[in-house]
Amino acid sequence: MEYVLGLIVLLVISLLGSCLKIVPQAHEYVIEFLGKYKTTWTAGIHFKIPLLEKVSKKVTLQEQVLDSPPQPVITKDNVTMQIDTVIYYAVYDAKLFAYGAVSPISALANLAATTLRNLVGELELDGTLTSRDTINAKMTSILDEATDKWGIKVNRVELKNIIPPKEIQNAMEKQMKAERERRETMLQAEGHKAAAITRAEGDKQAMILAAEGERDARIARAEGESKAIYLKKKAEADGLEALKKAGADAAVLELKKYEALVAMSDGKASKIIIPTDTVEMAKSNVMFSEVTGIGDTTAPGADAPVAQKADPCCDKE
Repeated sequence: MEYVLGLIVLLVISLLGSCLKIVPQAHEYVIEFLGKYKTTWTAGIHFKIPLLEKVSKKVTLQEQVLDSPPQPVITKDNVTMQIDTVIYYAVYDAKLFAYGAVSPISALANLAATTLRNLVGELELDGTLTSRDTINAKMTSILDEATDKWGIKVNRVELKNIIPPKEIQNAMEKQMKAERERRETMLQAEGHKAAAITRAEGDKQAMILAAEGERDARIARAEGESKAIYLKKKAEADGLEALKKAGADAAVLELKKYEALVAMSDGKASKIIIPTDTVEMAKSNVMFSEVTGIGDTTAPGADAPVAQKADPCCDKE
């Protein structure tokens, strides 16, 4: 009897222990009472009524990833491509997720496939390859709105791979190669053009600098010659002024002018015309010098030779 009682107590304890449930963080349990939805357990310790309540569905609230396999999609210009998508979603309502659809994840995958075909069918090949962001945004908006009744929140959709046919890939590679060659040719032409312009600018600057240097040299030479002439004339004027201060008469000044004219001829075959009054003054000065002996610079003549007397001794022989 005691054995049976102990067994009953053990069964009761085991049953009570099985009815004690602990819900982990970021999880929710959907509870049914006699097959009907009763409540949703959140994280923590809960106790269910034995044999009357049961956990209908355990739901994870963390963000999950649905990686769809590549699927054929036809573009507007009748090009068939293989495109696979990645969907990031999270369950926000455990009750809707449990009772909204028989298989919500499968429904989400099929809905993503049909939506992708509709969007890509409105674009051409080039538009599909260059409109990833647009397709991602439209798919996210459409899927998020459609899965609200399933308790699913679609955070974002990404096109992972877009694989065109092999022939299209070869044509695209040839097109890209031709484009790169065209850009290379344009860059080389622009480089040659820039180099020619630089050389022309350099030659222009060199010519300008050479012309400026020649101009400055001519100006410097002209200024030097002008200054030399000025100093020479100033020296002559100072000399004449000194003669005047020393009391030289007009005849001396006229002779100085004559000497200046002779110096100007520089020993070359030149004809010099002397005014009459200058000649008359010169003659008067010469006559005055001969009469008075003043200013006479003529060297005295040599003495006449004296006759030698004959030597009797030598003459006999």
